[in-house]
Amino acid sequence: MEASGSSSFATVAATSTMKDLTDTTKERTIGCKHEASREQATGYNGILECSTCKNVYPYKEDCYWDLTLGSGCTGYSKSTTPYANMFRTALVSFFYERGWRQSFALGGFPGPCKEFEHAKDFLKPVTGGVIIDASCGTGPFSRLFIKSKLYSQVVALDFSENMLKQCNKFMKEEMISDKQQMMVKADISRLPFTSNSIDAIHAGAALHSWPSPANAVAEISRVLRPGGILVASTFMFDVVPLAIPALRIVRKYVSQYLGYNTFLSEDELEGLCKACGLVDFKCVRKGLYIMLSATKAT
Repeated sequence: MEASGSSSFATVAATSTMKDLTDTTKERTIGCKHEASREQATGYNGILECSTCKNVYPYKEDCYWDLTLGSGCTGYSKSTTPYANMFRTALVSFFYERGWRQSFALGGFPGPCKEFEHAKDFLKPVTGGVIIDASCGTGPFSRLFIKSKLYSQVVALDFSENMLKQCNKFMKEEMISDKQQMMVKADISRLPFTSNSIDAIHAGAALHSWPSPANAVAEISRVLRPGGILVASTFMFDVVPLAIPALRIVRKYVSQYLGYNTFLSEDELEGLCKACGLVDFKCVRKGLYIMLSATKAT
């Protein structure tokens, strides 16, 4: 789901204490168009209900909160780009950590464990804070963030129901307690968190698949607290300079019809971050792989 001016979703949200979702007593902020309040219930059998509009956000498949705007609509299903929709299928979700993600090594991606080390270095200033693993897929990084015990809470967030179900399956296989994390279905361009409330957001191999990277990064900047950090990785197609002019022509059609975003220079990504209020751009490179870090201006 694309959105512009997306701050209306969560700007006027109330604090929701989630003591049954985390071992910490730190209050987190969940957003609605109006004030959101947590209805007390046993374990994960509760709901999130807006105290003003009475909009209800359900807990689905016994694993994730559906915090999309259309979650309470009957007979309504929000579609997105063909490329993004592919990741909502059960087949791709099943194979994501069973061959799909491993194929990224051909483009220079060093693998989740090494990528996690890169991310951890960038995230040192926000150690102990709350981190959102955005577009988490089946959760390879969510699990690494949890096991590192470096963060007070880890939120695994994705728009794909099937990815979240696979994420839940891997969490259970690795004996990760529900109290160590929470899984959320949400749109990257309409994040269900109040402004200036999140310490860090990580998005592994996801930037190119977002329907609108500009809207998404602007929304990420909105929810990050001043000094909060975005760490994201994607493919950078600048390794064959002679092909760049042709790629500049082709990429707008690829983006328009498939929803795949092609990046051709570090300056593009730095400019995108800067336009959204994120500064101190840094990156590491290997082949087509790039991991970037940017900090919300204070």
